[in-house]
Amino acid sequence: MVHRRARRDRDLCVVGVRTLWRTVGDGEFFCPECGGDRNYRRRTGRRRIVVLGLPVLPRGPVAPIVECAACVSRYGTEVLDHPTTTRFSAMLRDAVHTVALAVLAAGGTEATAVRQVAVGAVRAAGFADCSEEQLLALIEALAADTGRLPGACGERDGLDPCGTALAIELHEALEPLAPHLAPTGREAILLQGARIAVADGPYRPAERAVLETVGRALMICPDDTARLLAATRAAF
Repeated sequence: MVHRRARRDRDLCVVGVRTLWRTVGDGEFFCPECGGDRNYRRRTGRRRIVVLGLPVLPRGPVAPIVECAACVSRYGTEVLDHPTTTRFSAMLRDAVHTVALAVLAAGGTEATAVRQVAVGAVRAAGFADCSEEQLLALIEALAADTGRLPGACGERDGLDPCGTALAIELHEALEPLAPHLAPTGREAILLQGARIAVADGPYRPAERAVLETVGRALMICPDDTARLLAATRAAF
């Protein structure tokens, strides 16, 4: 009875301002309040003066919002810039896979240790069925595609041994992911590539060029990249 009376008193406010919302879209997003992926409603609104609970005069639009369908928390539309958990996992998996391919393409696949470390990194990232044969087939496909050959399009970021196309793929795979990773997460991806490179000995110039490009794409400063690469080499 008390709650019903309070609601009725609010609705019968003599004069006030109320926002009338309209749903214009929906989808799935990462809800910070829930801490996971949830459905959302994208809503636009207009403020109106209300008299005795009835909207009468418009007061203009309000900024669009994103409303969680589960907890009804409201956020600015920039919350949609954060990937869902599912999308983030896929981005991370693809990033590690691309780095492994780039390092293998730069340093070669002759050494068994190199292939084993690369397969282990890719499997740990989420490609549980990855095998040496699959990675080798991808490297061979890159070499057979003349549009991706190292000398075909010139160098990018000094990454001619890896090929222009793979250099572009590194940036495309890593740059969208980097803002959503903590510094330790960005460093972990670089270190995975470094461990592949040093599995058969010191860094080759081509491998170092690849890893420096990885560092730039992950927004790791050059000094930190050099430090991490040196520490990885010292550990082997």
